[in-house]
Amino acid sequence: MNIRTLETFVWIARLGSFRAAASRVYASQPSVSARIAGLEDQLGVELFNRSGKKIALTAKGREFLIYAEKMLSLHGEMLQTVAKPESIQGTIRLAVSETIAHTWLPQLIERVSEAYPAINLELDVDISVNLAEKLKNHEIDIAFLMGNVTQPGIINRDLCRYSLIWVASPKLDIPDSVMSLSELATWPIVTYPRKSEPYLAIRSLVDPMNHSTRIHSSSSLSTIIRMTVDGLGVSALPREILQHELNSGLLREFSVDASVPDLGFSAAYRAAPGGNVVHAIAELAFITVANRIGATPKF
Repeated sequence: MNIRTLETFVWIARLGSFRAAASRVYASQPSVSARIAGLEDQLGVELFNRSGKKIALTAKGREFLIYAEKMLSLHGEMLQTVAKPESIQGTIRLAVSETIAHTWLPQLIERVSEAYPAINLELDVDISVNLAEKLKNHEIDIAFLMGNVTQPGIINRDLCRYSLIWVASPKLDIPDSVMSLSELATWPIVTYPRKSEPYLAIRSLVDPMNHSTRIHSSSSLSTIIRMTVDGLGVSALPREILQHELNSGLLREFSVDASVPDLGFSAAYRAAPGGNVVHAIAELAFITVANRIGATPKF
């Protein structure tokens, strides 16, 4: 009975599938099956009920899960306290929203590499709605995303906030005076995807003024910037991701007689046994944010 076998058992219990657990622990399905068969032989009991469509824990399996999680948690604490950082190995699935990928993600990766040189990072850049689902489904270990993930067992910690500024291409000849909401509603708006907080906030601003306002939404931040530069609409985006466009004159800032709420980002991860490195990466993210100019750290 070793740590790898216990980890395999716990992931099968969480995911309800030998195949999904095999992917999570980077092993073949036959190897995972062999580990569990050996564990059951050693204990002399069946840990999983394999008769149904989905793998389920037996009564003894549920009892064993409690101890397996305690042992994994203690193992993680031991390594974090005693072992040299360079000896801690494994793969962490780190997922971030595109705004963070465009700002301080490279600095975070550098810090993680320095602190844990033997840890591999699997990066996933996606919209926050998708990241929340992936975290709920155990497809990722930690997410830096807009808003919180509402599910028992998931820790949400306020990470940083970005203020939004209104920008447009000089091609649109936006007036220098402060634009009213009714005037804003006459322009096409390019923004974040439907169901995102910025989209809903902007929609709530302009809908009372003009129900025919065109709002072009995209899940790609690069596409939003490109469309705005091309003059296809105006947009509200964080200043931190627009430095090149603003400095080069590709975009210019203008004022609107109403504000769009800041983008609030959080670090979300599971309070799971063996999650010491994940927690440490979250702490490194807070340090990275604190050393950045523009994003406001929230501890």
